[in-house]
Amino acid sequence: MGTVPILRGDGFSLRPFRQADAEQLAAAVQESMASLAPWMPWAHLRYSVRDAQLWIDTCADNLAAGLSYDIGIYSEDGRVLFGGVALNQISTENRMANLGYWVRKSRQGEGLATRAAWMMACFGFHRLHLTRIEIVAAEQNLASRRVAEKTGALLECVARNRLVLRGVPCRAAIYSLVPESVMPSVPTPAPSRTPAPASPRAVSE
Repeated sequence: MGTVPILRGDGFSLRPFRQADAEQLAAAVQESMASLAPWMPWAHLRYSVRDAQLWIDTCADNLAAGLSYDIGIYSEDGRVLFGGVALNQISTENRMANLGYWVRKSRQGEGLATRAAWMMACFGFHRLHLTRIEIVAAEQNLASRRVAEKTGALLECVARNRLVLRGVPCRAAIYSLVPESVMPSVPTPAPSRTPAPASPRAVSE
């Protein structure tokens, strides 16, 4: 069974979505449609509170089964939704997962996605014992690629037909993180120009 403690960072926290968050989630998606829709197939103009409720149920089921860890980025007190971050497509055999993230329009440009992604990667390495985390971003999704690079992820290749967006195959940049990329106690072979965020603090609910 999968569980996620509340993770607190500098000015934000990570926790599982709750049904009480459905209206906030729908509003955040609608607010951010211009930046989400080109890259996130689930973001569509009719995204509703009901869509958010169904998604929250799916996240809870997958979390309980340990299949994926899709959680929210919130204010430090956990009340205001800023976006989402996830470890999904988990391979227990190969101890790897995919890392995804998004931040609502009104909170973009503050470094939240980078800090949340870094914290989620730490969770994956420390708590899930992963040995590799991938970030896959469409070649033209420059905002997502900048976040990947700021976490210290290594660009391994640009793969042909790696993603299908709106029915069209497209090239995608594949980045990787390994434990020594994010764990402060282990030297990073190619350090990022961006200083690593402070270590996450886990607080049980």
